[in-house]
Amino acid sequence: MTTVTLPTVPPPRRLSVPPDRSLAELTAWYGPLPVRRRRVPLAAAALDLPAEAGQPAFRFEFDDRELRAVLTSERVEELPGDRLQLTGDLDVDGVAFPVLLRLRVVYRAEDRLLVVGTARLPYRLLRRATGFRLPWRLPATRLRLLVGAEFA
Repeated sequence: MTTVTLPTVPPPRRLSVPPDRSLAELTAWYGPLPVRRRRVPLAAAALDLPAEAGQPAFRFEFDDRELRAVLTSERVEELPGDRLQLTGDLDVDGVAFPVLLRLRVVYRAEDRLLVVGTARLPYRLLRRATGFRLPWRLPATRLRLLVGAEFA
């Protein structure tokens, strides 16, 4: 009788963000001037790390009366200087809008990842594509979405 030892493959891991360890902010800009800055609750955030070498998947869920959306990553690129560039979709009311989110890795350990990043969104295109609207008295040319999260 022969015993065969199979190689062990680590299971895929899912890191999530505790409720008090995240920050999201939406800033409306009109030209060079910020006209409104508002914190947006981050309902949930998750990072799925594949068992084998593959693309990690980020998911951020925003829950606010102005912004109810889900940001999911499709592709993650590592940039020099401990930075990540996420190409993904911002799903607002069932309509996906392409987003480029640039993250800076602040802290990295085996079981923890702390990131801060921004995405710039053209307001007029976002409004036409998804129906997302700011209050009528608030002019805006672009939006900046700031995200900070500690995955553990």
